[in-house]
Parts: sequence; structure tokens; C-alpha cells
Amino acid sequence: MISTVVWGTGNVGRAAIRAVEAHPALKLANVLVNNPKKVGRDAGDLGGLGYQLGVTATDDIDAVLAAGPQAVVYAASGDIRPDDALADIVRAIRTGAVVVTPALYALYDQRNAPPELRDPVLAAIAEGSGSLFVSGVDPGWGNDVLPLLISGLGTTVDVIRCQEIFDYSTYDQPDSVRYLVGMGQPMDYEPLMLAPTVPTMVWGGQIRLMARALGVELDDIRETLDRRALETTVSTRTMGEFEAGTQGAVRFEVQGIVEGEPRIVIEHVTRIHPSCAPDWPTPPDGAGAHRVVIEGRPRIEVTIEATDEGDNRSAGGNATAVGRLVSAVDWLMDAAPGLYDALDVPLRPAVGKLGRSKR
Repeated sequence: MISTVVWGTGNVGRAAIRAVEAHPALKLANVLVNNPKKVGRDAGDLGGLGYQLGVTATDDIDAVLAAGPQAVVYAASGDIRPDDALADIVRAIRTGAVVVTPALYALYDQRNAPPELRDPVLAAIAEGSGSLFVSGVDPGWGNDVLPLLISGLGTTVDVIRCQEIFDYSTYDQPDSVRYLVGMGQPMDYEPLMLAPTVPTMVWGGQIRLMARALGVELDDIRETLDRRALETTVSTRTMGEFEAGTQGAVRFEVQGIVEGEPRIVIEHVTRIHPSCAPDWPTPPDGAGAHRVVIEGRPRIEVTIEATDEGDNRSAGGNATAVGRLVSAVDWLMDAAPGLYDALDVPLRPAVGKLGRSKR
């Protein structure tokens, strides 16, 4: 069994605890938390499993890493603390651990990552013989392996479009929704996540990754942005009121330009309420979905809905992204130490999981 640490117990970490517990080759060794109120709580409780695992959460990073875990699922956010996240991940790699994480956007396409991010990781791998695989929570498979797989079914391909379409009132990160994305803010408010170049910083790596797999050269990566205001004040179950006239929906694209045309597109359509921007793409049930559209001959459209933690689409998306990462751990253990991306790590079947549970 591969001794595995889950570092962080937010939206991603909760799913990671469940994924590690369910994986037949992994054993949950420790859970690292930052919130003092979580210290001492059982991992089964923090992961929403409904039963105890006998692993209590700790904030003692030194002790956990000194124990020499074989793998670390780094689930702490890198959105507003990228330098700290990098330092944590490098520290874990130096111990010799295999690390999987969604936290470092620039390493989605690690070959073209900036040296200030890539070099410390490579140095840590050389020193400790660990490994790192980064894949997104948006989810990563929806912007790399899935569209690439489906593209191979077409006779001709004109455009590959990856969509995330979500009702953000179900997303359990109020500060991110209100301030990073700007929902409920005046229309002259400039959300950090929508600032020029930021979408490319976050999703440009996946555009480059797909271009590399498809064997095409990118002329450029461009961004488009559209925002809509709420026509009426709305009340949400989890985040309270959002006033009329404030931002209620956002639609943006990160476009890979090939021979002057947008050919590889990652598009996000997010609302705080379904009444806002009803003319934009909507998910089948109104809550949320991920969709890949291959424009060509034939035209192919695949929509995926995932639910977890009740009927939560956001949690379902997190869970599938975490499943991709956690399922890679034993493959990475058998591979040479190194820095890996989604084109290196195969998407694997659920070997040993079908019809089985550890409890």
C-alpha cells in the first residue's frame, strides 16, 4: 500500500480523502490542515465519509513530511497564494514523494512553464527523486484528455471547444465567487480572475497542451469577455442575496489561434442565478455541466454531469478532477522521477474499484 498524505481539506481536499480511501493501492497516512478548528478531527469526518478512518488531522507539516510519505495529494489552494503553494510542493518533492495537485496553473503545460516555477520543481526532483503531476480542477480532463480523445473520432476537425457551464451559487467558496469572479459586485468592479491575461495564465497551459498533442502551431492565445448584470435581486440558498444591477453572469473564452482563427477554445459560462443571461449556453438541468464540442464532420458534442456531496455539481466536478489525480499516484510510483503533464500520464480505468468499497 502506498502511504499517502492529503494536504488541505477544502473543496478539493474533502474529495481527495474519499478518493484515497477508496483506492485499492493507497493508504491514507496523514491529513494536513491549516484551520486550527480542524486539528484533531478524524479524516473520515473531514472527508464526509460518514465513518471514522482513525487518522486525525494535524497542522504539523514537519512531522508529517519527516515520516516519509510515498505520495502527497496537495489540495490546498494556489489561487491567491501561488508562492506558498509552490514552496509547499517543492518541500514535499524533496522528501522523495510523488505529488499530485491542481494548485500550480502554469504547470498544466510544464514544458512551457516559466523558469521561475519550473526550475525549483526540477531541482527538488533531482535532489529528492520525487515526482509532480499537475492537472486542473476545472476539471483538467475536460480541457485536455477528453477533447483530445473525442477529436480522434472525427473525419475533419474545425474547432475544439471545451465548456464549463455552472451555477456558482452551488460553489462553496463565497469569497472566490464574490471577489475573484465578481458575482454581486458593481459592473465597474474589476474581478481579479477576469483581468486581462489572467484567464490565459490559468487556462493557457491547457490550450498549449492540446495544440502540442494535435501537432499544430499556435499563432497566439486570445481572450474574450462578456459580463451581464442581474435584472432583479435574487436570493441563493448558500450565499445570500445578490442585488439587481450587480454582476450576475460571466462568459469568457481563452482561444488558441491557429492560422488566424480560434481553433482550440476553453469557454466558461458562469451564473449566480439561472435567470441571468438565459440566452447563453445552459447545462441540461440548470445546475452545471462540462461539455466538449468538436465542430467538424461529424459534429460531436459530449456533455458530462457529475454530482457528489448530495446533488452538488460543483462538488462532482471537483471529485472527478481529484479522481484523475489520485488515480495517477500508483502509475507515478512506477515511473521514473520527473515532472509530468496530462499527455504523459494515462487516463486509467478503475482497476480494483468496480463494485467494491473499503467499507
